[in-house]
Amino acid sequence: MSKRHSAKYKLDRAMGENLWGRAKSPVNKRSYGPGQHGQRRKQKVSDFGLQLKAKQKLKGYYGNITEKQFSNTYEEAGRKRGNTSEALIGLLESRLDAMVYRAKFTPTVWSARQFVNHGHVTVNGKKVNIASYRVKIGDVVEVKEKSRAMALVLEAQQSSERDIPDYLELGDRGFSVRYVRVPELADVPYPVKMEPNLVVEYYSS
Repeated sequence: MSKRHSAKYKLDRAMGENLWGRAKSPVNKRSYGPGQHGQRRKQKVSDFGLQLKAKQKLKGYYGNITEKQFSNTYEEAGRKRGNTSEALIGLLESRLDAMVYRAKFTPTVWSARQFVNHGHVTVNGKKVNIASYRVKIGDVVEVKEKSRAMALVLEAQQSSERDIPDYLELGDRGFSVRYVRVPELADVPYPVKMEPNLVVEYYSS
């Protein structure tokens, strides 16, 4: 269901990191950037460059989020009380496609988006096909009965590449998950270091 394999792995190489912790990532073999100039010696990066990279890395991790969607999410986080960078992470993790990925219903964030868009999941028993839908604490996300035998669902559940975080509570033989609490940055199992504080600096500058 995922159709942007080359694009997502190009992002891995551009960042120089295995963003999703996948064994197939080309960074595992070639840590330099893509293109004919990828092996050039890296120059010192400015503060703005570091902030931009942090933003691109965090945005890219969640798949097909547009720049407008991401900046709107940042603005919403800024309106919340408390730490803006922590609020940003909480909002990103509460997206329905992110939750489908975290629950290991699909193997990638890209396939999670399509899985939702194609109507394979419900929230509290009602079909929701909007990937950016905001899941609330206590909501139950479930794979439809007729979709549970799909190959990508079985592949994801059998994968040992990642674990399900403790802010999600599995149920119904692993085909449903309840959103227990809003996670903080330290709770989210990112395979690489994320720096939402630099993202805040990027948008604040």
